[in-house]
Amino acid sequence: MPRLSIATSATAVPMGAQAYERHVSSRAPAALARLSAGDEPWEVRSVVVRSVRSSLGGNRRLPMGWLAAASPGARAAAGRLAYAGAGLVHRMSLELPPAPHEVVTLHDVVSWRYADESAPVRAAAEELRRAAAVVCVSAFTASEAVDLLGLDDPVVVPNGVEERYFGAAPLAADALARFGVTGPYVLAAGGASERKNLEALAEAWPRVRAARPDVTLVLAGPPHPRRTELFAPLPGVRLVGRVPDEAMPGLYAAASVVVVPSLVEGFGLPALEGMATGVPVVASDRSSLPEVVGDGGLLVAPTGAGLAEGVLDMLSGGAEVERMAHRGLERARRFTWEASAEGHARVWRSVSA
Repeated sequence: MPRLSIATSATAVPMGAQAYERHVSSRAPAALARLSAGDEPWEVRSVVVRSVRSSLGGNRRLPMGWLAAASPGARAAAGRLAYAGAGLVHRMSLELPPAPHEVVTLHDVVSWRYADESAPVRAAAEELRRAAAVVCVSAFTASEAVDLLGLDDPVVVPNGVEERYFGAAPLAADALARFGVTGPYVLAAGGASERKNLEALAEAWPRVRAARPDVTLVLAGPPHPRRTELFAPLPGVRLVGRVPDEAMPGLYAAASVVVVPSLVEGFGLPALEGMATGVPVVASDRSSLPEVVGDGGLLVAPTGAGLAEGVLDMLSGGAEVERMAHRGLERARRFTWEASAEGHARVWRSVSA
């Protein structure tokens, strides 16, 4: 019986990468069964690694801090012990040690590109080159992996969007009021690192506010000094912090416009989530965003002027904006987690064979 072990890291604060892990892992058995009809069934196991002193759930303990800076040989030895009897391993976190026979997910290469991102694992590039297959979440990330890390033929398998975003009910006025939000608003959701390009959005916002003083800019994401420094002095801005996961579809759905100003995204899930709720999306015309957004949103230069003009165009409404939002909704329907899991299953079968 072929065996697949999906290896992930235990974490106290799940983020986008953990959502990817959950959706692909939970759908792996069904996806393999669909593709393996008539063949020997697969056994799918979960390997959840936590640090030595962690109180989080998991079924392996490893010295994670030490592993990040360990030599390739030491990491390989740790992997042989951690994955003994695991069969084919899909390693979904670069921090985990490599397996003798593995598929690895690469969400992006920002650790190598930006100083304010987490430093890359010392041995990661070498390990990626040795893997049986590397799954990248966008063609842009795959191209970056080839150019920067020297990978050969990474496989592109796009992420999906959760079904709960489709047809999501907008947050009610009283729920929005608890965030300090009243009236129409533009939503920007995500992190605040350099690549998120919040400086350009901060430059754009006074121009938008001057033309539309009735509109608020809502910034959702973990508190960060860069975001606070840029936007706290600006009029008509609400920094709502980390929003509970169950409230996010409604927060998107109640927005007048979703804006994604990033210079670099490995995939661009906020744009896809906005499209899935049927809200007009303005996104940067860089990195992976054009391949996610397509004709389902307005792609603009990631400058203050470009973002301001794009947001004002979408706020103006009208038939063309409605048609664009409808195209975005229909395009978002192509990005399902079932399709993503099936793409992964094809990779697992190909390297197992």
